[in-house]
Amino acid sequence: MSEIEDPVTTIVRLLQKNMRVVKDDGSLANIRVGKEWYDHEVLKNYDGHVTVGLQESRDQILEISAKSRRRLSLLRANIWATDKPQQAINGRLMREKTRNEINRIIRQNRNKPNVTGYDFHGVGQASDTHKAHHASSDTELVPQDSGWSELIDEDYTKIWYSDDTRFSETASENGEYALTLFRFKIESKVQTVKKIVLAFEGYGTAPAGNGFLIKVWSHEAEAWQNTQTSDAVAEDQTVTISLTSNLSDYMDDNGFVWLLGRTANPSNGSVDAVLYCDYACCTITVNGITYCDVVSFRDLDDVRVKPFIFRTEFTIKTWMFENVEVS
Repeated sequence: MSEIEDPVTTIVRLLQKNMRVVKDDGSLANIRVGKEWYDHEVLKNYDGHVTVGLQESRDQILEISAKSRRRLSLLRANIWATDKPQQAINGRLMREKTRNEINRIIRQNRNKPNVTGYDFHGVGQASDTHKAHHASSDTELVPQDSGWSELIDEDYTKIWYSDDTRFSETASENGEYALTLFRFKIESKVQTVKKIVLAFEGYGTAPAGNGFLIKVWSHEAEAWQNTQTSDAVAEDQTVTISLTSNLSDYMDDNGFVWLLGRTANPSNGSVDAVLYCDYACCTITVNGITYCDVVSFRDLDDVRVKPFIFRTEFTIKTWMFENVEVS
C-alpha cells in the first residue's frame, strides 16, 4: 500500500535541491537545509542554516459523505545566519539572499512540490550518489558488471546540461554495441513514490542502422526491461521510460535506479557504432502534497547573543487531496 510522504520531508527536499545562494565573490553559499530545530554547531561549517517544521495541520471535508478531504498543513521554515568576518560573510546579507531564494523556490514550484528531478549537474567521480559509466560490448551488461568504466570528470560535464555538448562512446569491434549506464540515487522512500520517469537525450549511429534504445534495470527480475527506441541520427532526441506500477522492482534498497543507453545496432568491425549522450535525468513524483505557497514571513533576530543571529521565519501552506474509504 502506498504511503503518504510527510510535507516537511517534501519541502526540505524541495529547498535543498533547488537552493542557489550566490555570495558576493560569485561562489555558491553552502546552505544546510533540514528539519527543525536550529543547531549553532551547524553554522560553524555552513554559511547558513534553514530548518523546516510542522506548525499546524487541518483536515477539511469537501463533501457531505466526508470521503473527499483536503489536508491543509502550515509549515514553519526558519533561516539562520550570523556574521563570519574571517570568511567575509555578512549574516544579515546572507539571511536576505536566502530569504529571496526561498521565495523564488516556493513560488516557482508551488504546483509541483512533490516532483523532484535528478541529473548529473555538479556530479563527478567523487560523487557517491549518481554515477555514469560507459562500455563497448556484444551484450547488454548488467549494472554490476566489471566491464563498465566510469566517466572522467571532464566527460561528466558534457552531460550536466542539455546544451549540445555531448559525451560519446564508440564501439569498434565487430558485433559490439556502444553502451552507457546511469545510476540515480533517489532520496524518497520507495513506498511513497508513485511515478518514475527516466530520460535520455542523444542519438546513435551504426553501419546496420542508426538510432538508440534505452532500458531500465529490474533488480527483481535481474533483467533490463521497458525498452524505448529512437531512430535519431546527428540530431538529439529525448526518449523516456515512464513507470507507475511495481516501482519497488526498479528502485533497490539503496534507492538506486539504473538506466541503460545502447546503439540500436553494433559495429561491423569496419564502421564504428557510436552513442552520443547530451543529457540524462530521472524525475520522481511522490504521493504527498501537490501545492505549496508562502503565506507570510517575518524577521526574528536574536541580538542577545554575540555574534547576532539573523533569523527569518516563513509560514508556508501546503495541501493534498485524499479519498477516505468509508466502511
